[in-house]
Amino acid sequence: MNVSFFQELLTTISDRGRQLLDLSGIVSAPGESVEELSRALLSGRGEASGVALARQILQRYETLSPEGRHAFFRFVAEAFGPDADRLEKAAKAYLQAPGPEPLKRLTQAVEAPRLEFLRRLNLAPGATADIVQMRKDLLRFMREDAALAPVDVDFANLLSSWFNRGFLVLQSIDWSTPANILEKIILYEAVHEIQGWDDLRRRLDPGDRRCFAFFHPSLIDEPLIFVEVALDHQIPGSIQRVLEQEARRGKPIKEPTTAVFYSISNCQDGLRGISFGNFLIKQVVEDLTRAIPSLKTFVTLSPIPGFSTWLERAKASQILTYLDPTQLAILDELGGDGWIEDDELAEALNPVVLAAASHYFLVAKNIQGRPVDPVARFHLGNGARLERINWLGDTSAKGLREAHGLMVNFRYDLKDIERNHEAFTNSGLVAASKAVRSHLRVPEKSRALVPAEE
Repeated sequence: MNVSFFQELLTTISDRGRQLLDLSGIVSAPGESVEELSRALLSGRGEASGVALARQILQRYETLSPEGRHAFFRFVAEAFGPDADRLEKAAKAYLQAPGPEPLKRLTQAVEAPRLEFLRRLNLAPGATADIVQMRKDLLRFMREDAALAPVDVDFANLLSSWFNRGFLVLQSIDWSTPANILEKIILYEAVHEIQGWDDLRRRLDPGDRRCFAFFHPSLIDEPLIFVEVALDHQIPGSIQRVLEQEARRGKPIKEPTTAVFYSISNCQDGLRGISFGNFLIKQVVEDLTRAIPSLKTFVTLSPIPGFSTWLERAKASQILTYLDPTQLAILDELGGDGWIEDDELAEALNPVVLAAASHYFLVAKNIQGRPVDPVARFHLGNGARLERINWLGDTSAKGLREAHGLMVNFRYDLKDIERNHEAFTNSGLVAASKAVRSHLRVPEKSRALVPAEE
C-alpha cells in the first residue's frame, strides 16, 4: 500500500469539499482566543463550521508560546472535564436502579467533554498529525504539572483507537525507498546512531539486512516505529559484529537461520505509551518466515539502558549481599574509562558484573512487581525469553556509560510466545534460559525493590 498515495487521495477529497463550502460567514472573529474558539467548537455549530473552527484552533495553537500552550492545556483540563454534579446524580441513579438506561446515562456522565472536543478537532484536514504533536507538548508539560494527567488519559485513549493495528501499514525500507523517508530513518534511529548516508546504506543495502516500518495513512510519509534486522547463522553477542562493514561485503548470506532484531526505534514522541512494537515484531517474524524458509531462530540484540544507574543504586542500597568486599570494590573500577583496555581487570569484572546483571533481570522489581528494565518488560511482555547476557556487547561510549558494555538477547520462540506472555502478564514470571540463570547468586523469589529511573 502506498501511504503517500492514500494521503494524497484524502487530501484531494478534503480540498474538493472545502471548495464546495463557503466558510467565509462562519469563521470566528480574528480577536477570539483559542479558548473561545474551543468552546465554540464544542458547542456544535454544525459540521461545516466545525471544520473551519478546528482548523483555526490548530492554527492558533501553532502560534502560541510554550507558556500559552501550557495555559491551553490547563484550560482543557478545567473547562472540559466531567460535570461532577451530573456524574454524582447518574451514579446514584444507577445504584438505586441498575439497568441499561441508568448505565447509559452514567457512562455518558463519566466521559469528559474534552473527548468530544478532540474528536471534533480531528475534523480538520491533517488534524491527526497536529494532535499527535499537541500530545508531545502535553507530555512535556506533565513533568511539572500533574493536573494535566486526566487530559493525557483522554488523548491516549483516542490515539490508541485511531492508531490501532487495523490502520497500520507495514512497509519494507530499503535503499530504493524515497529519500524523505530515509532521512527520517536517520533522524529517528534511537538505539545505534546512524552516521550519515553511507552508514545508512550499509544497514539497508546488503543482502543480509532488512528494515521494516509501520505507517499510518494520517501521517504522511512519517514512520511510527521501525526495526532493523540482520540475517545470520548464529546469535550475535555484540553490536560491533553486527554493524561491522567488512563482515558483510554487501553479499547476501546463504540460507540464513537467524534473524536478529538489533534496533527498534519509536519515531513519534506524541504516541509514547501507545504500543506498536509487539505488533511490529510479530508481523516481521511472520513475513520473514514466509520469505526465507531457512530462518528458524528470531532474537534481539538489545541494549540495557538502565543497568549502570541501577547498579550504582543497588550498591548504595547494600542489596548485593552475595558479593564479597573484594568483588564490591572491583565494581568501583567501572566508574573509569580504563578498565576495558585492561584485559586482566576486565576478566576479573566479568563474573561479578554478569552476576549483578542476572540479579537486575531476574530479581530486581519495580513497584508493580515487574522487572526494572523497560526493554525487558517490553520483550518479556511480548512473549520472548531472556536468552543470553553478553559481556562487552556494546563497547561504544554510550554502551559503556549506560550498561557497562552489556547487551542482551531476547529470543522469540514461536511455539512458546503465548505461554511466556501469559506467565509474565498473569504472574510476572520471567522466561529465562539456563545460561542466564547460571549467573544468579540469589534466590529469584527475593524481590529487591530498587526501581529503575522511569
